[in-house]
Amino acid sequence: MPLKAQIEPSFISRQVTKARRFYRETKTRPQSDLAVVCGGWEQCSPDYHLKRGDFPYWSVEFVAGGEGDLKLAGTAHRLERGVVFAYGPGVAHEIHTEAANPLRKYFVDFCGEDSESRLRQSGLAAGTCRRLAKDDEVRLAFDQLIADSLKTTLRADRLAVLRLETLLELIADGAASAEPRAWRAFQTYQRCRDVLEARAGELQTAEALAAAGHVTPAHLSRLFMRFCGQPPYQVLMRLRMNLAAARLEESGRLVREIGDEFGMDPYHFSRVFKRVHGLSPEKFLKSRSG
Repeated sequence: MPLKAQIEPSFISRQVTKARRFYRETKTRPQSDLAVVCGGWEQCSPDYHLKRGDFPYWSVEFVAGGEGDLKLAGTAHRLERGVVFAYGPGVAHEIHTEAANPLRKYFVDFCGEDSESRLRQSGLAAGTCRRLAKDDEVRLAFDQLIADSLKTTLRADRLAVLRLETLLELIADGAASAEPRAWRAFQTYQRCRDVLEARAGELQTAEALAAAGHVTPAHLSRLFMRFCGQPPYQVLMRLRMNLAAARLEESGRLVREIGDEFGMDPYHFSRVFKRVHGLSPEKFLKSRSG
């Protein structure tokens, strides 16, 4: 069962401005194949600096945003969005954030007889740092891990382990090529994705997104299919309809007013909303009010 929120293990950093964490089993259980100890998401404070010569568990950290530096097993690495790294017992590590752009990162700590071999199978042996191509999938997997690990049901421990196994598989599948040209393409995708997330409310077409990201529509499509597995228009519509759902729920305005705000006529808005959420805007509102 999860520990009480106020009881934090001594190895958890307090140098954060925001955090969403869970704590499950903090006693090493070598007899188990795999057990999730703790994990979560945190936004580092501008003065974040963590230095450890050792660590009691196996750990994976994933950078979701910000910048910083990592020294892992004596090797220096640059931290930025899409970077994932692992450490464990006997692996020294030092993490420092850029004060002007603090790190935002996920982490999960785990133990058990299979821990080290599972890390190696994912291509992320302790002391390894890699860049990921499909970071959206890994970020979603971390969010699902956090949600399931906060549960208090009898199957919560098993669910957490299954989420961890999925996460490790996605890391193995999403590792970007170390070849510089491939990494430049990934950085272009990240830049366009950042524009998309920041301006989803105003961008209405993939062509508009391409223009905002300073790439051609054809190049944008190739980038999204390569690193996200979906066409840019599909991702754009999903983000726009997520915003629309939030505004419908919070504002109390009419459906047609929200549609106008997104530059869509009522019929088109309702059709796209249903395609994304599985029900019409009217039924969505009824489901929230009931």
